Amino acid sequence: MTGIAADARHSTGELERASAARRRPWLHDLTGNPVTVVCAVFLLLVVLASLFAPLLTAHDPTFLDPGVRLQGPSSTFWFGTDDRGRDVFSRVVYGGRVSLLIGLSVTAAAAVLGSVLGLLSGFYGRLDTPIMRTLDGLMAFPSILLAIAIMASLGPSTFNVFVSLVVVYTPTVARLVRSTTLVGKQQPYVESARAIGMGDGAILFRYIFPNGLSPLIVQCTFVVAYAIISEASLSFLGAGVDPETPTWGNMLRDGQRVLQRAWWLAILPGVALVLTVLTLNMLGDGLRDALDPRGRKR
Repeated sequence: MTGIAADARHSTGELERASAARRRPWLHDLTGNPVTVVCAVFLLLVVLASLFAPLLTAHDPTFLDPGVRLQGPSSTFWFGTDDRGRDVFSRVVYGGRVSLLIGLSVTAAAAVLGSVLGLLSGFYGRLDTPIMRTLDGLMAFPSILLAIAIMASLGPSTFNVFVSLVVVYTPTVARLVRSTTLVGKQQPYVESARAIGMGDGAILFRYIFPNGLSPLIVQCTFVVAYAIISEASLSFLGAGVDPETPTWGNMLRDGQRVLQRAWWLAILPGVALVLTVLTLNMLGDGLRDALDPRGRKR
């Protein structure tokens, strides 16, 4: 009996080591890519700057001081001032709060709603047609036009921007989860789970959904970037958040009117927007390469 127990412990240890060995490569690939690491560090700095904006800025982003309007970058105003005398650096830092809040919240909501719809559509054949045809109808519209149409119906506000972008990006997530569900439900472990009497809910959330989590994580990084761009586009067009709220889109709209006289009003928030979206896309590429087992060297 002692020998059998020892063999069982030895087998368990081997399985644990094998599982750990399978988990290590993707993390090693992710941290071994210098571009991905730089992007992750940059995004962390953007998040920290947005969270601790009051500590990093000496000026109120909404304070009007006509006496210093349209001043260029200086030691007092690092990014200059706008046509109303507001500090541009403070507005860029505070604008990151709104952009990141909308980007992350839209991604979280779209991931949850899209995952549920994708699992139901892929697992239950009778629900596939009504769910996917409805989502295909939403995807038939260009994303920005659909968002503008929803905002025209709801009115400009931060919450309405969130709702409109969730509607826009949920179909993309749902189609991805549906494809992984269609593949997963054909696997032998699902048949084994059915054979032992496991219910549909347990099969979906213990086996099928976790095995399709890697592509979903990668997709979410791109949804964050798309949501940030869409929020800036809506604000630039005047259909987004309150025009007085410091956001990168609002700053681009205000800066383009005086671009020839004060380049910093549009260029600096534009650089912040481009760098944030670019690093999110590059981080998504790094995650995709690390999490895709076919891309790893065996």
